[in-house]
Amino acid sequence: MINISSTNWQRELRNAIHNPVHLLSLLELSDRLLTETIVAKQRFMLRVPKGYVARMRKGDPDDPLLRQVLPLVEENKRLQGFSLDPIGDVVAEKVSGLLHKYQGRVLWITTGACAIHCRYCFRQHYNYSSHSSNQAVLDAIRADSSLSEVILSGGDPLVLDDSYLSELAQSLARISHIQRLRLHTRCPIVLPERVNDELLAWLTKTRFQVIMVVQANHPNELNESVNQALQRLVEAGITVLNQSVLLRGVNDNAATLIALSEALFKSRVLPYYLHLLDPVQGSVHFNVSEKNALVLLEQMRIALPGYLVPSMVREVAGMAYKKPI
Repeated sequence: MINISSTNWQRELRNAIHNPVHLLSLLELSDRLLTETIVAKQRFMLRVPKGYVARMRKGDPDDPLLRQVLPLVEENKRLQGFSLDPIGDVVAEKVSGLLHKYQGRVLWITTGACAIHCRYCFRQHYNYSSHSSNQAVLDAIRADSSLSEVILSGGDPLVLDDSYLSELAQSLARISHIQRLRLHTRCPIVLPERVNDELLAWLTKTRFQVIMVVQANHPNELNESVNQALQRLVEAGITVLNQSVLLRGVNDNAATLIALSEALFKSRVLPYYLHLLDPVQGSVHFNVSEKNALVLLEQMRIALPGYLVPSMVREVAGMAYKKPI
């Protein structure tokens, strides 16, 4: 077992790549590709850890991991139905930064920061700057005894320090009706160094049943370091689930999705959801039609045991649950 110190992940985060020219150079790709990228200063900047870049195929402009992070001029396309708030986050706020969409659980947007900027992100237009204080959020959770689960999301909650996250968990633990703590994070996939002793210490000391939902979209994301990080979480008693997004040019073929489910299960992670793309403005080039998605789902059902077939869903603003496809 590799000993991963607490400083490694923070150093990797600081050294993430922000410049498309640098990224293309590392991948031995021609600067001519810059004619396809958004060269001007962007609202939603490139950000990708070097360890994630190391899993990309050099010389391949269509690499499925590169496609998830490289800003393309296609993001400027506008299509009816693609909006700034595709899943109704704003109207679901109990207080600013605390979303109540589904019965019995709330989602706490703990930060606007992420370890990686995925170009299909449904919160890329969300206003993180006007959030309520932690105390206001805790008061709102305490006041609603119908709640039993709190989801920490963002951004990505695991870009926050463990001391801060531990204090949040302790504050939530003092609210008697909260029984489960869930974290939605991409860090174990894109920054596996984040799964360290400090993280596991507070996760295993809390009184909550802890669920961690990670996001891998392609089997090439699951290298040895990622597998080790996922297995450390499972061995610590944490329930680890994976949700993916169906993305054109990334994983919109049955062989890739089948390989992803198999690779996840080798790391003792269960496929949970396969989301159809949330129609956020700037992501139309990733869209896969529902008709094609259903064909892929049928092929997965034929090839895999039922427990390795994720539920295919679409999130619809205002619905009381995710819509099965």
